[in-house]
Amino acid sequence: MLSLILLLISIIAGVLGTLLGLGGGIIVVPALTLLFNVDIRYAVAASLVSIIATSSSGAAVLLKKNLTNIRVASVLELGTVAGALTGFFISTHISAKWLFLSFGFFLFLCSFLILKKREDHISKDDHPWSKKLKLSGHYVNDQGQTSHYQVENIPFGMISMYFAGILSAILGIGSGIFKVIAMDNAMKLPIKVSTATSNFMIGVTAAASAGAYFIRGDIRPELASPVALGIIIGSWLGTKLLTKLSAILLRKIFTFVLFIVSLQMIMKGFKL
Repeated sequence: MLSLILLLISIIAGVLGTLLGLGGGIIVVPALTLLFNVDIRYAVAASLVSIIATSSSGAAVLLKKNLTNIRVASVLELGTVAGALTGFFISTHISAKWLFLSFGFFLFLCSFLILKKREDHISKDDHPWSKKLKLSGHYVNDQGQTSHYQVENIPFGMISMYFAGILSAILGIGSGIFKVIAMDNAMKLPIKVSTATSNFMIGVTAAASAGAYFIRGDIRPELASPVALGIIIGSWLGTKLLTKLSAILLRKIFTFVLFIVSLQMIMKGFKL
C-alpha cells in the first residue's frame, strides 16, 4: 500500500518537477518526511535518485523542442557539481531541524520574488562571457513566434549555482528551484528556457551527490524504486504539458507550489 501511494505521489511530483524544472524532489522530500515520517536523510537520498530519473526522461523531449540551452547548462554545471560535493561533506554536520527551517524560509522568500515578476522580460544585453561562449539562443514563444534572447550576469549565475549545488546535496531537491530562480531573475532567461535548462542540469547535480549517499548506505530500495518509477511516468506527462502552457500560468503554478511547500517545511522544522 505504501509503495502504491508513493507511486501516485511521485507521478504528480514528476509532472510538476518537469513543468517547473524542479526535478520532483521538492514534492518527494516533504511527502516522505511529512506524510510517512521517513528520516529526512533517507528521503533526501531517495529524492536524488528520482531527480536523475526526471532529468533523463524529460531531457530528450525538451531538447527537440529547442527549449533547453545546452551551452548555458554546461557552464553553470561547473558551479553546481562543485557545490553538490561540498554539500555532501557538510550534510552530516547539520541537524534536521535547521534543514527544514532554512529550506522553508528560503522558499517562502523566493515565492514572493517570483510572484512580483509576472511575465518574461527577455534581455537584449548580452554578457561578454555569453558573447564569447555563444550562450544566447532562441525558442518559440506563446504566440508561436521565434523569440531570440541574450544571457546576462553569468558570474552571479555561477555563484548562485554553487550554493544551489550545496543545497541539492543537503536537501535532496536537485537544486532545480534555485537554478530556475537564478536563470529567470539574474540571467534574464525566458521562464520556459529556464525550466527546461534546469531540468537538463538537475540530473548531473543529483548524480554528483547520489553516489556518495549510496556509499554511505542512505539509499533505501523500498523508497527509491516506486519514487523513481512514478517520477519517470510523471516527467513524460510533464514534457507534453510544458510546451502547451503559457509562461504566465507556468509562473503562477511555480509560485503556488513554492508557497505551500515552504509553509509545510517551516511547520515541520518547528515541531522537531
